[in-house]
Amino acid sequence: MFIAGFPADAFGTNCFVVAPAPGEDCVVVDPGIGVTKRLDEVLAEHKVNPVAVLLTHGHLDHTFSVTPVCSKRDIPAYLHPGDDEMLVDPAKGLSADLTQLFGGRFEWVEPSDVRPLSDGLALDLAGLSVTVDHAPGHTRGSVLFRLPGEADVPPICLSGDVLFAGSIGRTDLPGGDSDQMMASLRDRILPLPDETLVLPGHGPQTTIGQERATNPFLRQVSGAAPRRGW
Repeated sequence: MFIAGFPADAFGTNCFVVAPAPGEDCVVVDPGIGVTKRLDEVLAEHKVNPVAVLLTHGHLDHTFSVTPVCSKRDIPAYLHPGDDEMLVDPAKGLSADLTQLFGGRFEWVEPSDVRPLSDGLALDLAGLSVTVDHAPGHTRGSVLFRLPGEADVPPICLSGDVLFAGSIGRTDLPGGDSDQMMASLRDRILPLPDETLVLPGHGPQTTIGQERATNPFLRQVSGAAPRRGW
């Protein structure tokens, strides 16, 4: 399996390219702010061809470049319907201060072909088998994308803003819900095998085993006693 990831120009949002191998079809996950040039370079360098864009959720820092990426190649975007309104009006997912940061107005065109994701959906794209887990809490439509392991590759979870190395996504933006987030951590994250490689929406990669042992939010929902110093 081939995976390339790089941070966007703003907010450090990770954009990922996933393919069975270099030189084959691929999917693009979460093309954020200012990624189009770097994305084109990665695609050309590894000779991979996008067939779809997968969105872990609808926040602008994860979707900003979805329309130019999709329209350039005439490919669909996939998003859970819980976040559809953010592709129509990105401001609906932002707090007042973030809206002001972007100038209060958006020059925005939503993708022409947006296909719905649902819990348990099995996607067969670019020769990849991708399982979708609905994991609300950060937003109503947040999802995980999971890929099975191979001989020398562990299972993979593209976690968006549900799980980070040492932390989780915020729940205080429109559509966020802390109770739903805790339920998603308990029911979607904790059952995953320890060896699962986690590719989060921000920050470095980690594993489920590492987060199970050290992430205070996972320890809370698992009932583990807090470690000294927390």
